[in-house]
Amino acid sequence: MIIHKIPVITKNHSYDIYLGNNIFNKFEYKFYPFQTGDRCILVTNQTIFKIWKKKILQYFSNHQITVDTFILADGENHKTLYSINLLLTFLLEKLHDRRSILIAFGGGVIGDITGFAASIYQRGIRFVQLPTTFLSQVDAAIGGKTGVNHELGKNMIGTFWQPESVITNIEFLNTLPYQQLISGLAEVIKYAISFDYMFFEWLEKNIKKILSLDPITILYCIQKCCKIKSKIVNLDEHEKGCRLFLNLGHTYGHAIEAYFKYTNWLHGEAVAIGMVMSIYTSQILGIISFHDGKRMISLIKNADLPIYAPRNMSPKCYLSYMMRDKKSHSGKIKLIIPSAIGKVKILKDVNQNIIFSAIQKCLN
Repeated sequence: MIIHKIPVITKNHSYDIYLGNNIFNKFEYKFYPFQTGDRCILVTNQTIFKIWKKKILQYFSNHQITVDTFILADGENHKTLYSINLLLTFLLEKLHDRRSILIAFGGGVIGDITGFAASIYQRGIRFVQLPTTFLSQVDAAIGGKTGVNHELGKNMIGTFWQPESVITNIEFLNTLPYQQLISGLAEVIKYAISFDYMFFEWLEKNIKKILSLDPITILYCIQKCCKIKSKIVNLDEHEKGCRLFLNLGHTYGHAIEAYFKYTNWLHGEAVAIGMVMSIYTSQILGIISFHDGKRMISLIKNADLPIYAPRNMSPKCYLSYMMRDKKSHSGKIKLIIPSAIGKVKILKDVNQNIIFSAIQKCLN
């Protein structure tokens, strides 16, 4: 068993990403920050817990770590202040204190809720990310973004609160539904389009191996994404500079998620459509070449991700959500768009007609 360690270094708090396959099979290996006698709270959903509870609980039992389990409802539509209140009430009822450790055992929704609760419970307690989805392993579990959704906008309520560690076990992907796998691929493609031409070329050649869960290919892919995300977070923890570039496709995509009340579209699916809209925005403005844009859209399509906008959402429906986006300022829409394969730029105060035209080109 080989465990890779990828450091995430920030000004006030640094930690490691542990990455490997079947890494809970060696029960004598103890991950930081767990110590014998710790009290932990495993936050998960029924689907994940039903499949993996025996192995995970056995691991903690072997290290004499006490674990309470809190089960949340599954789905993005449950990433709300109501769920946060349920979790906080559970912590108080079980008499958890500042030494307790929250464990986010699930995908991005579980990670965001758990991290947010950790950041506000008794003014801040430790938490660990134990991501089980492809999207959370390559992106959401890294970097300390926490929060919940509001009906008027995604991730509008939250904090930056870094975990003590991220423990990424690719074995969890073996039980992941195919739709969730390709949802995570959207974030992988985002990294390649935004930061790394050679990684983009590698994805063009290896996309089918990823979809078939080839272990060596998956391990390399996750490790590559973790290194890119770590580097960005190291430079800009609170998203005031280059970390904004990680939002390629998200302003359009978040509008789709919010419009459908976080039920019809997985996050990665909405981001995939948002990336296509961002590509068209760049083409309309004459920034990116037709050839590069075509390659980007082809890669998204070959990953089995959607490239067409929802038919029952008109271009005007996007605007109110996009103006509330966290990157926007004083009602002026700010977008991240690709300028070439491996490069992105920020557009400030994008003309609404340009946005309408980009969305229109995505309507099949």
